[in-house]
Amino acid sequence: MGTGSVDLNQWRFLLAGGQLASGMAKPDASWLGESAWVEIINLATLPEYAGLDEHVASNVAAWRRLYDSPTPHEDQLPEPWHSKLNSFERLLVLRALRPDKCIPAVQSFVEEKLGRRFIEPPAFDLNAAFQDSTVQMPLIFVLSTGSDPVKGLLSYAETAGMSDKLDYISLGQGQGPKAEKLIKTGKEQGRWILLMNCHLFISWLTTLEKEVEDIDPQKTDPHFRLWLTSMPSPKFPVSVLQNGVKMTNEPPKGLRANMMATVQAMSSERFDATNKPNIWRKVMFGLLLFNSVILERRKFGPLGWNITYQFTEGDTDATLRQAELLVNDYEEVPYKVIAALTSEVNYGGRVTDNWDRRTMANVLTGFANPGVLDGGYSFSPSGTYKSIDAEDQDGYMEYLTGLPVNAGPEVFGLHDNADITCAQNDTYAMFRTILSLQPRASSGGGKSREEVLADTAKDILDKVPEPFNLEAVSDRYPTMYEESMNTVVQQECIRYNKMLRVVLKSLKDVIKALKGEVVMTAELEAMGTSLFNNEVPQMWSKVAYPSLKPLGTWVPDLLSRLNFIQRWIDHGKPQAFWISGFYFPQAFITGTLQNHARKHEIAIDTVSFAYKMQMHTFEGDACPSVSTPPEDGAYIYGLFIEGARWDADVQLLQESEAKVLFTQLPVVHMLPEQHRKPPSEGVYACPIYKTLARFGTLSTTGHSTNFVMVLDIPCSLDQPQPHWVKRGVAGLLSLNF
Repeated sequence: MGTGSVDLNQWRFLLAGGQLASGMAKPDASWLGESAWVEIINLATLPEYAGLDEHVASNVAAWRRLYDSPTPHEDQLPEPWHSKLNSFERLLVLRALRPDKCIPAVQSFVEEKLGRRFIEPPAFDLNAAFQDSTVQMPLIFVLSTGSDPVKGLLSYAETAGMSDKLDYISLGQGQGPKAEKLIKTGKEQGRWILLMNCHLFISWLTTLEKEVEDIDPQKTDPHFRLWLTSMPSPKFPVSVLQNGVKMTNEPPKGLRANMMATVQAMSSERFDATNKPNIWRKVMFGLLLFNSVILERRKFGPLGWNITYQFTEGDTDATLRQAELLVNDYEEVPYKVIAALTSEVNYGGRVTDNWDRRTMANVLTGFANPGVLDGGYSFSPSGTYKSIDAEDQDGYMEYLTGLPVNAGPEVFGLHDNADITCAQNDTYAMFRTILSLQPRASSGGGKSREEVLADTAKDILDKVPEPFNLEAVSDRYPTMYEESMNTVVQQECIRYNKMLRVVLKSLKDVIKALKGEVVMTAELEAMGTSLFNNEVPQMWSKVAYPSLKPLGTWVPDLLSRLNFIQRWIDHGKPQAFWISGFYFPQAFITGTLQNHARKHEIAIDTVSFAYKMQMHTFEGDACPSVSTPPEDGAYIYGLFIEGARWDADVQLLQESEAKVLFTQLPVVHMLPEQHRKPPSEGVYACPIYKTLARFGTLSTTGHSTNFVMVLDIPCSLDQPQPHWVKRGVAGLLSLNF
């Protein structure tokens, strides 16, 4: 970039994407997703890519071959684009069309320009790190989830002849004086001192900083070394970090690597435990595989778990100890007891999300059941992962060695599309990290950063309307006992108005600040950086509804929401409601229940919803196919589903199509019923969330900031609810594009 070989506008697009949300009509190609087409439209605005959108639209077959390719990052682009673009410029096309392959493409680019050693992490070498250290220079292990450097250090201390001169302590409340005493003794006697989990004792870290600063090489035994372990923490002393030797050791990645590391670390006697060793080995192997599966499900993001839980070796050890006792003490293995202890206590104690608890219990049933005792019992549909008749540790290691290095989604209970989701998450995380490290720079292409900011702010300001007239809304839709929707629309206007005032004022202020008419405060500076990076400013997101959209699509989405409310105000209560357009959809859901309860004069706490899938279609935020409202309840539309699709022909939940990550659900009739009993089979209780993140917190209203409701979706008896639970199927009000 310093040599000018990378255009700054292209670099900005690669990291942040484009800001246009519409343009040339998408060609009639079902394989080309809306998000990919929007990115292509944005890319075509750059000079080097002029006409790209037209070329894609007129050469659909050629571009589809690239889209369907398993290795698009290695294939040539349709001509003339492959010859016209250099290797960096081709990365931008890949970002638009196949973001899941950006990381291998970036690796190839770095290898081409800098060499292979820049993409291969160095081997973890404690001795080399030790040689770089001095008595004044602490050795710092930066911890990552699942890794334990202490075992490696104990082994190295033995090799270095310091095992009897190594003292260690885990920091926490009240451990400060003990740690100080250890450091003092270590300096005098030339001992190694290991202080573990520094991040858990924030208040003592200033003392640690002083202890390190006060080390005098002239008065300290040259054999003394201070070893520290800590998770990344903003409170960790900067001077200690700067002067120390920093190391990190990632845990083994992948199901096979995880299983091999776990089995190898176990004692050989563990395989012959209990009075039924043949049965015990199979039960133990199933539980070990379950442990690896729930750890690896985390890489799929919310599709795997709503919250990224920090499961530890202690959870596994407790589970195995309990299972060992139960297998030994009972003639028949009590699988229900093992399952309950494992999913509800040992692992479940960490799981705080109710939907994750449901997932945990359903996943476990495949690994802890009487079938695992049968030779060849399959833990995955393909049969790759199965129960074996090995008699010792070596037998299991031999079997594990033959497993695939990269496990497919099937063993996790997920659809093949989950790999694409995982790769896309990694890609966008990489780009976000790089973007956060960018210095302030001109945008390139002639316009300065300030000009780009001014244009962006003015463009948004011109589009966003003034707040709603609350007095006029209250006059037209007064609070009425018989019609709760009047209260709902009033509350929606109040919430959107609060947000609009912040958006409009901040846009006017940032334009004035760029002209020098007002002071550019830190808050306005941060807002400007967000606008430049195609991100929603934090001061907006604080008062806005939850959304993961970039700025380029967030603004049109806001305008669609405001348009939905304005149509309601101008033309009366809608025949069907765009549930994605509500700031607070739970108010609408409660209002629908209230209307029904008051109409039929029944207690509201005896009423709940039944859900009927309709054949009506909708487009965006409008649903013209619904001409009359239902007698009871309400029609809703605008829902998406991830992990599965709705088949309108058979009226059932079905497997997703290849590379199609999200599909729309049809119009749904929310029908209130008194004393309704939920069906015991034939439906999937699908959680509905506001955003793809799924995880939310409990707000002051008593509702989750993300979870909305449960929607019963019909499914076949061949693929019952547990199948879709493992798939991670959920409904969404909003996507991230």
